[in-house]
Amino acid sequence: MSDIVLEVQSLHVYYGAIHAIKGIDLKVPRGQIVTLIGANGAGKTTTLSAIAGLVRAQKGKIIFNGQDITNKPAHVINRMGIALVPEGRRIFPELTVYENLMMGAYNRKDKEGIKRDLEWIFSLFPRLKERLKQLGGTLSGGEQQMLAIGRALMSRPKLLMMDEPSLGLAPILVSEVFEVIQKINQEGTTILLVEQNALGALKVAHYGYVLETGQIVLEGKASELLDNEMVRKAYLGVA
Repeated sequence: MSDIVLEVQSLHVYYGAIHAIKGIDLKVPRGQIVTLIGANGAGKTTTLSAIAGLVRAQKGKIIFNGQDITNKPAHVINRMGIALVPEGRRIFPELTVYENLMMGAYNRKDKEGIKRDLEWIFSLFPRLKERLKQLGGTLSGGEQQMLAIGRALMSRPKLLMMDEPSLGLAPILVSEVFEVIQKINQEGTTILLVEQNALGALKVAHYGYVLETGQIVLEGKASELLDNEMVRKAYLGVA
C-alpha cells in the first residue's frame, strides 16, 4: 500500500462564476500531520469540503488510499475512512454529549470497538466524560470543539480533516487543542489540518502548504515554512 493516504491532483472548484480553487495539488503521507494555511477566503475550507464530498470538483482528481473518490457522496467517503471536524463545530445542540459521540459511530457495528474508542476519547477529553448526559448546546465553546473532534474520531477515520479547530477559543484552550492533535496523530491517525493560526499549525505539522486565492503558492517541511521570510511576514506577524 502506498504511503500516500490522500492525493489531490489539479483540483478546480467553482461557486457559480467564482473560481474558488484553481488547480491545486497536494499530498498527505500516511501517519503525518499536513497543514494547509492561508488567509480568510483563500480556499482552505472549500478544499476540505471537496475532499469530503460536500462540494463538487469541476476538474481534477481526489485519490484516497489508491481509490478515486472525486465527487463520491459524502456518506460514502465517510464510510471509506475520512472524517471532517467542520469549522464552527456543528455539534447537535439538542442531543447529549453521549448521543453526539454515538452519531460519529453510526456506520459501525463493532460494539466492543465502539466501547474502546469511547474510553480513548474520554482519556483525551476527560471533561466530556464528566458531561456525558449534558446537552451539547449547553457546553462551552472549548467543550463543543472537544465534542466535535471526539465525534469525528468515533468513526475510526484513516484520515481526520480538521477545519479551524482553534478558532474562537481562549489561548489556554488553543494550546490544549494543538496538544490533542499531536496525541491523536501519535496514536496513528493521519491528519489534514486547516488553520488560520499558522504558528500553532506549523509547530505541530510535519509538512505544510500555503494557499492564496485558490492557489498553492508555497509548500515544504513545516519547520522550513516556520523560517520562511514570506510566511513569517504574512502569517506569523514577524517582520
